[in-house]
Amino acid sequence: MAKIELFAPKILAFEGGFVDDPTDRGGATNMGVTLATWRKVGYDKDGDGDIDADDIRLLSKADAITVLKLNYWNRWKADQINNQSIAEILVDWLWGSGKWGIVIPQRLLKVPEDSIVGPSTLYAVNSANQRGLHAAIFQARVSFIRDLVNNHPEQQKFYNGWMNRLNQFKFVA
Repeated sequence: MAKIELFAPKILAFEGGFVDDPTDRGGATNMGVTLATWRKVGYDKDGDGDIDADDIRLLSKADAITVLKLNYWNRWKADQINNQSIAEILVDWLWGSGKWGIVIPQRLLKVPEDSIVGPSTLYAVNSANQRGLHAAIFQARVSFIRDLVNNHPEQQKFYNGWMNRLNQFKFVA
């Protein structure tokens, strides 16, 4: 079974500190945690009565790992995925692209595309040819990134970084 303890350091290695790039659709972000996500699961870290970019600046690695586990790892039920590399490429896609990181893999697996990981999705993930599934997810993610940049040219500046990140997710049996 996949383990978040193996995955969390990889995510943190990809994610930098605080950024608030106006062309980044995620807005104010720290260690990959966006303000919108922090508002759902976080709290007012600076105690000023609101949750805003100032709170994002104060996030710790422990905060980022908590968000990763509660909102991404657990949403994919990754503890129940047999192959670590499959769990990682799936959770990273969800982390970076929201529901599409579940819906598109569900499409590949020919299960209902409801963005909910239930028994049929987990069964399909674990019973598929793991190397073939990883390759299909990888290629679908390449297409997703290309389509995103084609549809939103202002995102082009992130393309190489996204592809470099994706290329780090190799299949391991």
